[in-house]
Amino acid sequence: MLIAGNWKMFKTRAQTAAFCDAFHPPADVDVVVCPPYTSLSEAVRGGLTTYAQNAHWAPDGAFTGEVSAGMLLELGVAGAIVGHSERRQYFGETDETAWSRAEHALSAGLGVIYCVGEVEAEREAGHTEEVLRRQLAVLEAHERLVIAYEPVWAIGTGKTATPEQAQKAHAFIKSRCDVQVLYGGSVNPENAEELLTQPDVDGALVGGASLDVDSFTAICRTAAQMRPDR
Repeated sequence: MLIAGNWKMFKTRAQTAAFCDAFHPPADVDVVVCPPYTSLSEAVRGGLTTYAQNAHWAPDGAFTGEVSAGMLLELGVAGAIVGHSERRQYFGETDETAWSRAEHALSAGLGVIYCVGEVEAEREAGHTEEVLRRQLAVLEAHERLVIAYEPVWAIGTGKTATPEQAQKAHAFIKSRCDVQVLYGGSVNPENAEELLTQPDVDGALVGGASLDVDSFTAICRTAAQMRPDR
């Protein structure tokens, strides 16, 4: 079971250090934090498995504002989120550029949490699987690849896919690419258990609830109870 916290554009270096000092997740769950670039070193120094929130598809070059896989590895960063819907919505990310980012990150030795998901109009039109099929088109299973299913209509809205909706989407994704699949979209301590008990849900990509030590710890504790030997 993997629980990843996407901190987005929150937490300074000092706030990251304070979080690391206070955060004591259970040993029976894999935990990743994804701070903003300026706080990556603090999270690594704090002993947490640390992913960036993006990585470029080239090893270097004239790409103002971007960061390469090699630069992240030098910091001790273990991986990166790729293709998050906010990157697609606000910064022009496409399936093609996301695929390129993921391919380069994996080949460089980083782990990748690759985000997919439909907007509300696509779900209402019955096009969820069509969207997922397109977004997954060229992805192949890899030992360091994890997919995060994040229905866009549930990100930061307080809406959450029902456990049945999440399970159906996760099962479809696994039929296309046999890797771990996380659920993301307003995950919190109150709904974590019903989502994580679904057979094809392998963890969660947590947004706002990962910023608070107590709520993130509670989600991690719930995940620890989902181990098949318990």
